[in-house]
Amino acid sequence: MPNTIPTKGNLMSLNRTLALARMGYDLMDRKRNVLIREMMRLIDAAAALQGRIDSTFTEAYKALQLANIMLGTCRDLAENVPVDASVQIRFRSIMGVEIPYVTADDTLASTPFGFTSTTADFDRAIDCFVRVKRLVTELAEVETATYRLAYAVKKTQKRANALQNVIIPDLTGKIKFIVEALEEKEREEFVRMKVLKRRE
Repeated sequence: MPNTIPTKGNLMSLNRTLALARMGYDLMDRKRNVLIREMMRLIDAAAALQGRIDSTFTEAYKALQLANIMLGTCRDLAENVPVDASVQIRFRSIMGVEIPYVTADDTLASTPFGFTSTTADFDRAIDCFVRVKRLVTELAEVETATYRLAYAVKKTQKRANALQNVIIPDLTGKIKFIVEALEEKEREEFVRMKVLKRRE
């Protein structure tokens, strides 16, 4: 270790740095475990949501098909539905990772058509599509959170690996070098003192 001067001060400093590196590795390991646990929970939730979205879409399109059969085409009625601006995104933090929290209104602000000009199938289709909107916002939240957590796990893993495989072994090697050099100096000093005593 040519860059390390073997002094007691450097030994103490390296011991402190090594303790800090080990503590950092333990924290990174815990963070990684928490993030992985949260990510697995979200992956399960995404799979369940995807199934619910598929079944709700199927129900909505069946109801829309029946409404089209009964009313002719529902395009004019559908174009009267106002643009939905109820989706709101906020963020929360899990171990320093910003996770989105998406909310949306479950109902239409107002019904843009009269009940006498539509059928129950059309109303059911609208209800299904409103539920799909809510489920899709939930799925978007879960998938975005999963991707962000996966990226954070990868980054945390890299840092933990750097600590475990590079920094901690390097510090351990430097400490070993200094300890051996200091012991050698002590032996040399002991021999020198013995030789001086004999000469007296």
